Amino acid sequence: MKLWGMLDSPYVRRVAISLDLYGVKFEHEPLSVFSTFEAFARVNPVVKAPTLTLDDGTVLMDSTLIIDYFEAISDPGAKLLPQQPQALGMALRTVGLALAACEKGVQVVYEHNLRPAEKLHQPWLERVTGQLLAACRELDRQIATVALSCDQRPDQAAVTTAVAWSFLQLKLADIVKPGDFPALCACAEYLEQTDLFKRYQIV
Repeated sequence: MKLWGMLDSPYVRRVAISLDLYGVKFEHEPLSVFSTFEAFARVNPVVKAPTLTLDDGTVLMDSTLIIDYFEAISDPGAKLLPQQPQALGMALRTVGLALAACEKGVQVVYEHNLRPAEKLHQPWLERVTGQLLAACRELDRQIATVALSCDQRPDQAAVTTAVAWSFLQLKLADIVKPGDFPALCACAEYLEQTDLFKRYQIV
């Protein structure tokens, strides 16, 4: 089984950490969707990170769908999401907010890094940045209200939250400031010090 993609992608890193927690053995192949586009296309013509090649040759893509697959086939004690409906709803809300923050953060990064400066569309950039900060505010409030499962074995809500925050601090710390989101920052800082997260450090 192989996981394709760079760990500086929050989506690739989210899958790597989740697979580790599920007890799934895999090889990580750090292909870039930019610098190694052609090589990636030979694995997955869509060139989407993360891509996971199962042992039978099946190619899965999209972090949520890959995680859904292993959540479905894992034993009850290995699952990363709660089974009780109310708790599941709360966990999925947290995951959704973290993924929204990732998505908007990636859009801001791409707008600055991939579009020539003279072609930046400021109204669009302001809109996406506003959505990014709104997602972080809601996520910070959520974490302050509902404690995440970070000790011993973090759940999916904690994993996705910490990965999202670390990505935003790597790429957009001047926009997403730690002092504005204390609960979110504390959760991520705690998990980043664990052996689990250190095994999949952003490089």
